[in-house]
Amino acid sequence: MERFGTLSFGHYGPLGHGRELTARDSMLQAIDLAQGMDELGVNGIYFRVHHFARQQASPMTLLAAIAAKTSRIEMGTGVIDMRYENPLYLAEEAASVDLISDGRLALGVSRGSPETVVRGYEAFGYTGSQDPRGADLAREHFDLFLRAIDGEGLAERDPNSPFGGGTGMQRIEPNSPGLRSRVWWGAGNRDSAEWAGRVGVNLMSSTLLTQADGREFDLLQAEQIDAFRAAWREAGHAGTPRVSVSRSVFPIMTAEDDLYFGRSAERGGIGVIDGMHATFGRTYAGSPDQLVEELKQDAAVAAADTLMLTIPSQLGVEFNLRIVESFAKYAAPELGWKPTTA
Repeated sequence: MERFGTLSFGHYGPLGHGRELTARDSMLQAIDLAQGMDELGVNGIYFRVHHFARQQASPMTLLAAIAAKTSRIEMGTGVIDMRYENPLYLAEEAASVDLISDGRLALGVSRGSPETVVRGYEAFGYTGSQDPRGADLAREHFDLFLRAIDGEGLAERDPNSPFGGGTGMQRIEPNSPGLRSRVWWGAGNRDSAEWAGRVGVNLMSSTLLTQADGREFDLLQAEQIDAFRAAWREAGHAGTPRVSVSRSVFPIMTAEDDLYFGRSAERGGIGVIDGMHATFGRTYAGSPDQLVEELKQDAAVAAADTLMLTIPSQLGVEFNLRIVESFAKYAAPELGWKPTTA
C-alpha cells in the first residue's frame, strides 16, 4: 500500500432528533476534511457520485474548491456515471480542475451503480441505449471523452469566423497534458477490468464484485487486479497503471469509536444487486495492531497501490478526521505508507 485516502458517499438529509445535514453542510464539510487530511499528508479524498439522490451529483465544483484550498492531496471521484455525462463538457471540466490543482485530479468514471430511478440518464437526454443497464451508452460516452482529453480535433474550424478562423479540426479547450494518466475506470467484474487494461486507464476496483463462486472477496478482487495488469501489458501500454481498492476500516481508539464501530467487524457476503449475484467486501474494525495484521492478509489490499477508506461522512469533520489520523499514525506506516509531507 503506497497511498491511502477516503471515499465518501456524501449523504445528506435528516440525522434524527430534529437534526439535518444539508447539501451545503455536506460540501463545506468535505472541503474542511480535505484541508485537514492535506495537513496530515494523506494522499487522496474521493467522492461517490449519484443522481436523483441526496449525495454528491455534480462533483467538479467541489473538487475545484478543494483544489484551491489544498496543496498536495489528490482529489477525485469514485465514480462518475458516464451514462449521465456529456463527454465533451466533462472533458472541459476535468481539464479545468486538473489545471487548477496542478495535476491532482483522479477522475474515476464507469457505467455507474444502480440509481434510485429507472433509466434516469434518459431524463438527462441520453437515450437510445440497447442495454437494460445502459452499459453501451457509458462506453460510447467514455470513448468520446478520452478522444477529447487526448486532444483530438472534434469540430471543424470555420474559416470565416470573426474570432480567428482557420481550417482543419479543433480540439476541446482547455487541454491538460497528462490528464489521460489520471483517469480511472471503476470495474465491478473481471471482464470490465480487462477492458480497462486494454484501453489503458487506471483501475478503481469496486466495493463489490458481480461474481459469486464461494471465494472470499479479496481473492476475487486480487484476481481481477491481475487480469487488469495482464491486459495492460498485452496491449503494449507504457508505464505502470495505478490500482485502488476500497475498504471500511475503523481504528478503535476511544470509547466513542467502540460505541460506533466496535461490533462492525464482519466478513464479506453474497447478495443480489442490479439483478446479479455479487460478492461484498468485509468491514475491518479493531485496534491498530489488529487492523495491520488483518489488512496484511487481504490479498487485494496487498495487490493495489491505493487504499480508499469508506468513511461515515454524516458524523462530521472532527470525527472523520480522527479516524483518518488514527489510521495514518498507527496503522498505515506498518503497511508501507509514507505521508506526502515526508
